[in-house]
Amino acid sequence: MQHGFLTESLVESRIADARRSAHPAVPRGLALERLSHVRLFSTLSQRELRHLVKHAKTVRAGEGTVLVSEGVGGDEFFVIVSGTARVLRRGRRVADLVPGSSFGELALLDRGPRNATIMAATDLELLVVNRRAFNRLLDDLPGFARKLLAAVAARLRDADERSIQ
Repeated sequence: MQHGFLTESLVESRIADARRSAHPAVPRGLALERLSHVRLFSTLSQRELRHLVKHAKTVRAGEGTVLVSEGVGGDEFFVIVSGTARVLRRGRRVADLVPGSSFGELALLDRGPRNATIMAATDLELLVVNRRAFNRLLDDLPGFARKLLAAVAARLRDADERSIQ
């Protein structure tokens, strides 16, 4: 089986294809629900979430498509709307992601390398937010950055606690 690879230009291409296709974007209510359960965005108000949804794109990826590659930088954050993705570290399967799962949020904050490869185990429908749109949100919503920092701090505390155990 030939595996696809979702590069930035492919993301943009698939977004353009999704706009041209008969497939509608993810319904706004579903997009709001999915994004509200993402830890990074869980403290956002409904107004802020609506603003985020406005900048999210719907992308479809076929089974076998590599969405992100371990060790390679990226600038997109993904939320799975439908389908299943596989998480690989050093080539070994470490987890499966299901609808509502998200990945890539650190890429919105820095240009560091991805810590895992994520591959579509089935056909996927995803919400994608890129760094440019995310930075626009930071500029447009002054309280967003403070809430975001609090969420990142909570995640760091959890990681620190787990490393001690």
